[in-house]
Amino acid sequence: MAKRKSYQDLLKELDMSRLPRHIGIIMDGNGRWAKKRFLPRLKGHIEGVKAVRKVMELGVELKLEYMTFYAFSTENWNRPKDEVQGLLRMLKERLIEEIPELNQHNIYVQFVGSRERLDPAYLEELYSIAAETHQNDGMIVNIAFNYGGRQEIVEALRRLASEKSPEEMKNLSAEQISDALWTSGQPDPDLIIRTSGEYRLSNFLLWQSAYAEIYITETLWPDFDKSEFAKALIEYQRRNRRFGGLSK
Repeated sequence: MAKRKSYQDLLKELDMSRLPRHIGIIMDGNGRWAKKRFLPRLKGHIEGVKAVRKVMELGVELKLEYMTFYAFSTENWNRPKDEVQGLLRMLKERLIEEIPELNQHNIYVQFVGSRERLDPAYLEELYSIAAETHQNDGMIVNIAFNYGGRQEIVEALRRLASEKSPEEMKNLSAEQISDALWTSGQPDPDLIIRTSGEYRLSNFLLWQSAYAEIYITETLWPDFDKSEFAKALIEYQRRNRRFGGLSK
């Protein structure tokens, strides 16, 4: 059996001048990872946090600009109540634990998502914890929390409608909608990574991903390490990005 390449060896295959500016990651497979090991689903989510750390470490090493992690969707409220409560608790606890390392790596963390259905006090706690990284000017990490792409577009249009006249709304541009989204001011993702072999976006960055390259891997999220991340970047660089034009 061929020896598995280390991430350092894989990085040698990359053109560092053609790295994606913004990468979105749909972190799927925590529950299946736990089930395969006869463990509680929450254990899979805990292991998934470790994968986030590894990916962010490589992002810092490569000097990536933006990463967006799909942490909790607007549809995840349909999961069992104990799992949802465990996820909410774990998110806050892990974020508190990671603040020193985030600051050490100069990472700026922010939440993107809807405020609906969330306890305002809990949400303010999260924002306050994340604000401890807001003196940093390195890689920006978006945590897509209580996030849904359709909800994002709806809320953006509602906000624009409250600020603009009917005539202005008739002449609304794509740029104006982009500026009203939760990712306002950031470049659209160049690459979307989805783990666990599912072939769908699951309501993630729908507007922003219009021309993103999509990379699917069978690897379950807790097993997604620096080598797996490097493979995704290598595949991205093999793609011919046409943005609706003709092949070169």
